[in-house]
Amino acid sequence: MIKIEAVIRPQRLDEVKTALDDLGVTGMTVTEVRGSGKQKGYTQHYRGAEYTVNLIQKLKLEIVAADSEVDRIVDAISAAARTGEIGDGKIFLSPVLDAIRIRTGERGSDAV
Repeated sequence: MIKIEAVIRPQRLDEVKTALDDLGVTGMTVTEVRGSGKQKGYTQHYRGAEYTVNLIQKLKLEIVAADSEVDRIVDAISAAARTGEIGDGKIFLSPVLDAIRIRTGERGSDAV
């Protein structure tokens, strides 16, 4: 099993969810996060004062999938989240040693 962590623009969530639904992906966790990268933030004006916002709002999606499904899921996320501009996000892959469903005690891919 592989854990897919994707950091994307918040406004692209609906497109990404639709693409994952089309693949039959049923479980994911979505977290609101802030971060910085090449986008470097932006300048905002409030009551005549200028503020620099260094940490940009993003969403982090976490999905645990079977090894055989990872490439299709990554391709779907990439295509749906891409705008072609700086700040589209990143996808990270890491191995998952085990998973346990608390309710039933199932382990491994049965728990996912």
